[in-house]
Amino acid sequence: MSSTHCINLLKGSPATALLPTQRLSDAAVSALSKPEVTVTGLDYGPDEGHFPFRTHLAEWLTGYYKPSQPIEADRICVTGGASQNLANILQVFTDPSQTRYIWMPQASYHLGFRIFEDAGFYRRLRAVPEDEEGMDMEFLERALAKDGAVAERAEGYKRPESYRKIFKHVIYCVPNFSNPTGITMSLRRREALVRLARKFNALVICDDVYDFLHWPAAHCSDNGNSWGSILPRVVDLDRTLDGGPRDSFGNVVSNGTFSKIVAPGCRVGWAEGEPQLVYGLSQVGSTVSGGSPSQLMSTFIDEMLQEGSVTKHIREVLIPTYSRRHSSLTSAVKERLCPLGVEIHADTSDSLRAGGFCVWIKLPQPLTARNVTERALREENLMVGNGDLFVVPGDQFSTYQDQCLRLCFVWENERELTEGVSRLEKVLVRMLNEEKS
Repeated sequence: MSSTHCINLLKGSPATALLPTQRLSDAAVSALSKPEVTVTGLDYGPDEGHFPFRTHLAEWLTGYYKPSQPIEADRICVTGGASQNLANILQVFTDPSQTRYIWMPQASYHLGFRIFEDAGFYRRLRAVPEDEEGMDMEFLERALAKDGAVAERAEGYKRPESYRKIFKHVIYCVPNFSNPTGITMSLRRREALVRLARKFNALVICDDVYDFLHWPAAHCSDNGNSWGSILPRVVDLDRTLDGGPRDSFGNVVSNGTFSKIVAPGCRVGWAEGEPQLVYGLSQVGSTVSGGSPSQLMSTFIDEMLQEGSVTKHIREVLIPTYSRRHSSLTSAVKERLCPLGVEIHADTSDSLRAGGFCVWIKLPQPLTARNVTERALREENLMVGNGDLFVVPGDQFSTYQDQCLRLCFVWENERELTEGVSRLEKVLVRMLNEEKS
């Protein structure tokens, strides 16, 4: 093991120095000084979540996404973060006896796999090939149509409830700045996805967790002065496309979180969808028993929304910092690694690629991600993301991930990012020379 200090390009968490500690502290004092907030905040809370927070969050989301119809509080359910809510969605709207498969991009968020398997979908995760526009909708349509011939079980494992709808399929994706590839799904693919979901009785779960973290393309001086969504969300398209939803539940749920834009430890998030779907989600057993997730903390975040400090933190701290770090990392990769045969998966000069938490690179043959990752840690004390981690379990078509690495740029500063790439260069040079000898 190298004696030099560790550089971590695997960790996908905001750097501690970037967290708005003082703003959170001020918001907590403000919330707890108001009796009307304290009484509610310290109680279990309503199933859908603290109503003032849902109202202010709906207004905030409307201002950012600018959908054709304003977002109302009845479309919002407070959650304990995106991961907790993903599990709850599966509890309410899927049944392993009737829901066939979970479909997702061939390289997907690796820690989500266990959530799906814990919900009863072990060996029932299916990968969808993707290109620069996102998931291949023609492939997905053929696969869903082929499965349509399978007879459905008449009896489910879950008790029928008026708030529950069991979907035949689930399609999971991160439409903006996908983890790990950084791909942003194109508008035409988003529209095709909504149409497929309606046609085949599928629920699309969109982890919209990086939506607020995008910046102008390289060499643009805007540096966070613009404020707005780059593309319509899939959930917004479901409200209006081809006349709108086919039933009261719709076919899309947006999974949001403050983990990426305030602090991971807050454990406050939200789900947005059709009011009937949102109400059903609020009726999951753990919420009915324990009350709204993160009830007290949601009152603190509500204070920050009202005073504008969430937006200010994103625009004045996160976007400028991440823009610089992203630029430092990609510039170093182009300068030091690309001459060795490394390829950056997404064109980082495109505004649809400038955002999120990570950069996805492909190694030259015959190097493998596993060997490079192991040697980088052992020889250079450098941690990088092994592409094999992100392969959908059981996928027989994904082969290129064993040549890919995920490099995260939100934990380390610019100097450490450049040094990390330099260390990776040393590892690759040694390994390529060994291959030649």
